[in-house]
Amino acid sequence: MVAEPNNWGRFGPDDQRGTLNLLTPELVLQALKSAATGEVLSLAMPIRGATSSPAPTTVPHLKGRPLPQHFMSVDGGDYAAGARPVGAGLRVADDALIVSHHGTTTHMDALCHMWSGEELYNAHPAARVRSYGATRCGIEHVGGVVARGVLFDVPRHLGLDHLPADHRVEPELLEEMGPDLRPGDVAVIRTGWPAVWRRSPADYWSGQPGLSAGAGRWLAAHDVSVVAADNAAIGGLDSSQRAAEGLDDDLHLILLHRHGIHLIEMLWLEELSAARRTDFVFVAAPLRIEGGTGSPINPLAIL
Repeated sequence: MVAEPNNWGRFGPDDQRGTLNLLTPELVLQALKSAATGEVLSLAMPIRGATSSPAPTTVPHLKGRPLPQHFMSVDGGDYAAGARPVGAGLRVADDALIVSHHGTTTHMDALCHMWSGEELYNAHPAARVRSYGATRCGIEHVGGVVARGVLFDVPRHLGLDHLPADHRVEPELLEEMGPDLRPGDVAVIRTGWPAVWRRSPADYWSGQPGLSAGAGRWLAAHDVSVVAADNAAIGGLDSSQRAAEGLDDDLHLILLHRHGIHLIEMLWLEELSAARRTDFVFVAAPLRIEGGTGSPINPLAIL
């Protein structure tokens, strides 16, 4: 058992959903009241076929990670021998998608994605995570997330287009921004970093801004259900695309492992920022990948 404050045992000894348990039907109904105009924004990055388009030059991703592969059967040039006939002159085009989502596209991390020692979140045995899937804390336990989303638009608050690569958002700044954060909320952190890709992939790969360990603990103490951000790792990354913190301060261990708070990474938040809405209805649902360490998602903000 870890010594730092955590949520192990809080929702029962068999729990595999963590702070998503806070999203009771009553809280979901309360969250729906955050919608005012009914406008719906997608917060996802696009998935483009990296084998048949210039996707590697157009989609932000971590260097060295395999981009999603999208194959089409319509012209016989990819995985099948052309569009197949289905009768009466109709033809059908099929898709095949191969996704390594961590670091390459908008996705949610499962509670089995990262751990320290021999135990996952809530003392589930880490030995249950195998090549055929995780039999504890897999992404299929998420179901769907419908909650009040709260945007921390950090660069706008500081008068910047995006945060510098070495910037770490401290809890004092989150407190200063002053949104009325409530238990069960989804904390959405904008750094503006994905827009840097349009200027230069080299600049994007030079590092990434993100939350400090203290900011992660601050959010955990506020009982958020999910922490979501537009960067690749919630916390910051150095020029080697690695977190510089030690294990005690690693944000994935603080949030996923110790507090059972699911993470959503690589959001696209520019339109949401332009809308200047602090709170909204946040909706996301991962694929039901049994034993998956995560899933690509298309999160929605309902304004």
